Amino acid sequence: MTYSSEELLPGTRRALLHRIASAQTEGRTPSLVAAVQRQGRIVWDGARSCVDGHAPDSDTQFRIGSLTKTFTAVLVMRLRDEGLLDLGDPLEKHLPGTAVGGVTVIQLLAHSAGLSAESPAPWWERTPGTLRPELGDVLGEQTRMHPPGRRHHYSNPGYTLLGALIEQVRGTSWEEALRREILEPLGMRRTSTQPQTPHAGGWAVHPWADAMLPEPAEDLGLMAPAGQLWSTTADLLRFAAFLTDGDDRVLCAASVEEMRPPAAPSESGGSADYGLGLQILRQDGRTLLGHTGSLPGFLAALWFSIEDDVTAVVLTNATSGPLAGGVAADLVGIVAEAEPRIPEPWRPLPEIDGDLLALTGPWYWGTRPNVLRLTADRGLELGPMQGDGRGARFVARADGTWIGLDGYYAGEVLRVVRNGDGGVSHLDLGSFVFTREPYGPASAVPGGVDEEGWRGLTG
Repeated sequence: MTYSSEELLPGTRRALLHRIASAQTEGRTPSLVAAVQRQGRIVWDGARSCVDGHAPDSDTQFRIGSLTKTFTAVLVMRLRDEGLLDLGDPLEKHLPGTAVGGVTVIQLLAHSAGLSAESPAPWWERTPGTLRPELGDVLGEQTRMHPPGRRHHYSNPGYTLLGALIEQVRGTSWEEALRREILEPLGMRRTSTQPQTPHAGGWAVHPWADAMLPEPAEDLGLMAPAGQLWSTTADLLRFAAFLTDGDDRVLCAASVEEMRPPAAPSESGGSADYGLGLQILRQDGRTLLGHTGSLPGFLAALWFSIEDDVTAVVLTNATSGPLAGGVAADLVGIVAEAEPRIPEPWRPLPEIDGDLLALTGPWYWGTRPNVLRLTADRGLELGPMQGDGRGARFVARADGTWIGLDGYYAGEVLRVVRNGDGGVSHLDLGSFVFTREPYGPASAVPGGVDEEGWRGLTG
């Protein structure tokens, strides 16, 4: 039997069901719903519940906690793309009077501003936001835990400040900006700041007995940008598709990609990092991007693998149940390993630019051989001929130069330097000279080349 690209094999579907069934049973959560997306399409969903016949589905809302932070980060990136702020701006430039105005926007996005992890007592997740009516009530007196920019230290008050920044610059509420700028363009009609029927209720499960207690669902007030949202698996997969490919109605692909690299040294070390509103997890040889979330009564996780083109969402309604992040990561792994992504067919370029083609091939930085390749998008790719080393992809600019997109040369300018007769002399990359020969006699190498040239031991 053949399967379309939208379908998963029966064995894969059973493995996915087994994983969430085990998670619901072993994690002792009242209910759990999950879904997997591949190639932009939902290819599997499943649910388990402690009540027969009442399992949630892809349209059932759960509270998603800190997954909200990724939405807030996207709103900030939109302000940057519109030229309304710079990520390096100090907070006080746009939001004065906070007592932490020297921290920068990018430090807040990356949780590297050195702010406290939580607001002052009482426990903000289980108390009304009206108890913290001002930013000073959220920050408290001990605002600085670490020097800004030195380390990643997760901060819920930091994302409260970003929400206030959005409101100040936009001139509207965070909720309205979210609805107008993200939810409506992406068709996320089942994502909201308050629960909408059908939605799950939040529960605490006794640690030593099979007993449950309802959890309150408080409005977080000013702290909403750090964790207020309710959503569904279907809506979160729409959001994940945007985070994978970008959407010019919300944020272009280049800006979405900018959110992904680690932005500060990891607090815990090991396999986890944080970008700009995105968590980064390395597991079983793959890199997962997304975010986890928790609030009393709920756990949530969204992970996507760019390389595998697989996304998984897991939502549960227990305060301390199955580790949703681990379950979602396992769902990605099950699909990626059982049914690996089929590569796109190789195709030649539609047309050849002779000048670009002439630049391809070996180039030498000193005596180190590198290869310059022409890519399908008319960009260039430079890398070592063998083994690991410095390299990058480059995209053309209007002035005839190229700008590095990634790797060691990210942001660096590549120039083709020509002789008086118009022939290519060498490549200049951030002052490094790449020549066609290793220290050839006529090469334009800084410091010159010994006139006697290459020699042997007795030469």
